[in-house]
Amino acid sequence: MKTRFAPSPTGYLHLGHAFAALTAYDAARAEGGEFVLRIEDIDRPRCRPEYESAILEDLAWLGIEWETPVRRQSEHFDEYAGALATLEQMGVLYPCFCTRKEITEEVTRAVDAPHGPEGPLYPGTCRALSSEQRVARMKSEPYALRLDLAKAGESMKGPVYFNEHGRGPGGEAGMRHVQPHLLGDVVLARKELPASYHLAVVVDDALQGIKLVTRGEDLFHATHIQRVLQELLGLPEPAYAHHRLILDETGKKFSKRNEAVTLRALRASGASPADIRKRVGL
Repeated sequence: MKTRFAPSPTGYLHLGHAFAALTAYDAARAEGGEFVLRIEDIDRPRCRPEYESAILEDLAWLGIEWETPVRRQSEHFDEYAGALATLEQMGVLYPCFCTRKEITEEVTRAVDAPHGPEGPLYPGTCRALSSEQRVARMKSEPYALRLDLAKAGESMKGPVYFNEHGRGPGGEAGMRHVQPHLLGDVVLARKELPASYHLAVVVDDALQGIKLVTRGEDLFHATHIQRVLQELLGLPEPAYAHHRLILDETGKKFSKRNEAVTLRALRASGASPADIRKRVGL
């Protein structure tokens, strides 16, 4: 058994992070396995070294131990670029030149705009461009590379499933049928960045030998897309355990902007690691 916790150093860890980290750590320890810490720092403008240092400090304070060296995504762009090149060769990507404003306007105008569990989906505006149009625009315009779900489906051999060890929205543990259309043609890279979250995480999980991905049920739908990428790239399939979220007094997820619930603030107020475990229901 090998599990992982993969925070982004864009702020201080809070109670929600503590629950996620401890859940993964406890799962590995229960099986005599290994726990991996990964720093997901692809978004370089928002990531700061002081936040990464605080992550290490907070986790150590909680009593968590991890394998070394720690994998930092910013040091592995070449590996993500390789996976992206494979997908390009398969013909399952297309360049998208739409801005967020243009996408919003297009969705607003459309009477039957496609929707998923997280809101409106990309309407496929650039999917219909000809090869000549794409090549000409790629020379002068910024663009993102999107996964063409229709072509991806043609490249896969039959239906795809994932093994849910947790609960996930609307169900219990067991095999789940992958529904990639839930998030539409997601962005996998941008002109200036060789990988988005979805692509980087499947490459990382495979290279690090992750056997069980434990994470919040808010990422349940992301698993559907990531299983598609694993199938396309021939990567091993981990099991998944989507756990409950730790919510604030208003019923919303904790935010990094809420300093009162950061582990640093709670530690400064006299809280112990045992207090944190109790507060998050462990």
